[in-house]
Amino acid sequence: MQKLRPLYIALLSAALLQACSPASQNTETSSSTAKESTEAPIAEKVPHEMTIHGDTRIDNYYWMRDDERKDPKVLAYLEAENAYTDKMLAHTEDLQQKLFEEMKSRIAKDDNSVPVRDGGYYYSTEMRGDNEYPIYVRSKDFSGTDKQILLNVNELAEGKDYYSVGSLEVSPDDAILAYSEDTVSRRMYDIKLKDMKTGELLPDQIENTSGSIVWGNDGQHFYYIKKDPETLLGYQVYRHKVGTEQQQDELVYEEQDTTFYTGIGKSKDDSQIYIVHDATESKAVSLIDANDPNAKPVPFVPREDGLEYSIAKHGNDYYVLTNLDAVNFRLMRVSADKLGDKQHWQEVIPHEEDTRLEDIELFDQHLVYKQRQRGQTQVFVRNLNTGDEQELSFRDKAYTLYFYGNKEADNPELRLYYTSMTTPGSHYDVDLNSLDKTLLKQQPVLGDFKPENYASERLFVKARDGAEVPVTLVYRKDKFKKDGTSPLYQYGYGSYGSTSEPSFSSNRLSLLDRGFVFAIAHIRGSQMLGRPWYEDGKKLSKKNTFNDFVDVTKALVEQGYGAEDKVFAMGGSAGGLLMGAVINQAPELYLGVAAHVPFVDVVTTMLDESIPLTTNEFDEWGNPKEKVYYDYMLSYSPYDQISAQDYPNLLVTTGLFDSQVQYFEPAKWVAKLRDYKTDDNLLLFKTEMEAGHGGVSGRFKRLQNTALEYAFFLDLLKGK
Repeated sequence: MQKLRPLYIALLSAALLQACSPASQNTETSSSTAKESTEAPIAEKVPHEMTIHGDTRIDNYYWMRDDERKDPKVLAYLEAENAYTDKMLAHTEDLQQKLFEEMKSRIAKDDNSVPVRDGGYYYSTEMRGDNEYPIYVRSKDFSGTDKQILLNVNELAEGKDYYSVGSLEVSPDDAILAYSEDTVSRRMYDIKLKDMKTGELLPDQIENTSGSIVWGNDGQHFYYIKKDPETLLGYQVYRHKVGTEQQQDELVYEEQDTTFYTGIGKSKDDSQIYIVHDATESKAVSLIDANDPNAKPVPFVPREDGLEYSIAKHGNDYYVLTNLDAVNFRLMRVSADKLGDKQHWQEVIPHEEDTRLEDIELFDQHLVYKQRQRGQTQVFVRNLNTGDEQELSFRDKAYTLYFYGNKEADNPELRLYYTSMTTPGSHYDVDLNSLDKTLLKQQPVLGDFKPENYASERLFVKARDGAEVPVTLVYRKDKFKKDGTSPLYQYGYGSYGSTSEPSFSSNRLSLLDRGFVFAIAHIRGSQMLGRPWYEDGKKLSKKNTFNDFVDVTKALVEQGYGAEDKVFAMGGSAGGLLMGAVINQAPELYLGVAAHVPFVDVVTTMLDESIPLTTNEFDEWGNPKEKVYYDYMLSYSPYDQISAQDYPNLLVTTGLFDSQVQYFEPAKWVAKLRDYKTDDNLLLFKTEMEAGHGGVSGRFKRLQNTALEYAFFLDLLKGK
């Protein structure tokens, strides 16, 4: 993209008139650029007809789609919007800088991750000074006395607008480091190999991959997933031999069903390589012998529509986490000599209707499993020899807990990460016999932060159909009174079964310390209340997601947690869809809304299988080529449902190279909103011209976007 910038800047003035013109522009002022004008850019209308099921839609802004990201007219429009946003927020620059410095000042410049044992080494990352990126290191012992630098990402990222390392894997014979890098933010990774002795790069270079790398046990072959350059769907598993050209790589597996994602992994004992087949409503695994460089994949059991399972190898057995006759999942076990038929599966942990079994971790003598009951996480440790079971206990009412780094079955301890709305991220080793917890590290928060100054609550709000929606709140005790005067910031997502966990954010302190109440609405479409909570928020039940969010807002205001004229909302990606649907339904509830990389043109995108990742989404949203889904989708699609009404103040952001939600969705949405809305509220649109779905790279650079959003909201509070 760097090579394109001089081109489109040179063409900006010439193309600007075709792309947009100020609302009150005349021939005398039409040569003004957006930077010179106080008026918002008004995009040209070029009617584009789309007909299906006997219904014709007119999209006046379809022209904004440019898959090459080179069209001068499109780039000029995006630059004009950026210039307008900069101008309209120029008076907040000091506030933005203050917020940025606040957030940056809470972050320890020198910060190391907790080492994780993998084979004969302990692996970790280090952040130093003002470095934006980590340094990957390893050591023979936990203390890191003989540290070896594997990869300095700061050196690799130098001179690049965007840089991200996907995977980093050392070969079993310790001779080669393989790593994947993305320099565009399209999540298309190239794999490079580094000689561990000399530090020199090998000539091997693998292009257009998902970023995942799994070594075979001979140290001469590794597996990777190649992506379709148009749809960005990873669908081919290749085996690469070190020292050969990519063209010589062997195709091991090719996914024929475009509704499936493909992943790769390895068993804890390193004997098997897993190919994971992952669709929204079906999941399966194929096995490859990691000791055989010529092995072919074998299905664990044949794939079935509606059957989901994942596996973990333990000695001569496999443990199977599955939804087989269990909507909230159960755990089964099968001997390695009885694979291929689920009739041989034997139950280990039965299904419970009110409890979702979420994750397991296996050790030589212990099984650890995590479940969620009424929104609360529970962890149990079972001795595999005696069957005795103990539950881990934690102090917070609402918290987040993940297993990580448990790569060796002979570990005597469980590694986990714990956090809550008031507890910074904490890393523990838990003795598998006594359950004694050893705190290895807690995320440092510099400055005057004290956890006891803040309080968190878990509420249940009754939605319009009677469902009880969990809500997690946090606020600063001495800044909050439950009297309906506080500004309220409400966040939601509610798609793909992804649960927005109650976790700590040091950035959020900048709002809490200014009197905000921060709320996470655990709306339908997540799995906060189990798998049925997800099923009741997708496909033909998707509107429950939006209704829940609106009903939570109303309830929090009614209960005094927020002032009715000081409510803000934020969501990104599918959460951006949520924002779009909510402001169409109940715009009067919100003073300001931030929609980041929003998925707002649902119908058009889901009808176009050339757009990245569309086909994998059918089980989430439905396939609009079927009329029942088309009609339902059309009834809530934010872009299609824009109407002539007042809308809240809006801040919309995207990345030109977004691989998940294409930049033209929010661009079109903003243009149409400008045409329809009947208010004088702000509508600001910012495109990161060198970034993708995750925004800019770098630990400090990302803070600038957060500071922009917070400043936008805080500025709106003036005079309230």
